[in-house]
Amino acid sequence: MWQMMDLLYGHKKQMVSREEALPGRPGYAYPLVREHAVLGTDMLGPDAPTDPAPWPAGSEEIVLAGGCFWGVERIAWEVPGVHTTSAGYAGGFTAHPTYEEVFSARTGHAEAVRVVYTGGEETLRALLTAFWEQHDPTTANRQGNDVGTEYRSAVYWTTEAQDRVVRDSAERYQRDLDAAGRGAITTELAPLAEAGDGRYYTAEPEHQQYLAKNPGGYCNHGFNGVACSIG
Repeated sequence: MWQMMDLLYGHKKQMVSREEALPGRPGYAYPLVREHAVLGTDMLGPDAPTDPAPWPAGSEEIVLAGGCFWGVERIAWEVPGVHTTSAGYAGGFTAHPTYEEVFSARTGHAEAVRVVYTGGEETLRALLTAFWEQHDPTTANRQGNDVGTEYRSAVYWTTEAQDRVVRDSAERYQRDLDAAGRGAITTELAPLAEAGDGRYYTAEPEHQQYLAKNPGGYCNHGFNGVACSIG
């Protein structure tokens, strides 16, 4: 099946340039939801357009992309120590894109999930373990039948400490993949500030906690067959 999808959507695997990306807009084209439907926490924090609030003391923020953001978000909110999550767009050039624009592969964004967590490195390693194990980081710009740059694998960090842990986890997981006879990791690893326009955009309300609201909804995430031994 994925070969057929490659034939239909293979053109979307070519990353758009900054110059050719859609122009975007100065603000969101849709309303934002603030309360997390599963955790009951604030998804917008300091990014809220009204009454912005800081994240909890000691919390950190990281952005993960690994195919359809519905499944990635579900994986993330189940990790102990996670304060909140949201589905959104990161790593692209179009300001305040819409889902349809991102799906066109003409904005440069990946479907992504912002994770705000406490517990420092212990929680981060648990997040990364789930992230590596629950998608295929060896398929560039594709997850299963989902084809295009918007479905690429990526980790965008916000602190130097996260940088060290993320790169270490990728190196360790590559050894696990090598031992299993699998391919090379294609995951984009970069500071959020250096990925595309350096911003994360919260997605439309209907995408937030989608699999909690639609338990039988589409999800192509699950154990990829290679355990992650990052500790």
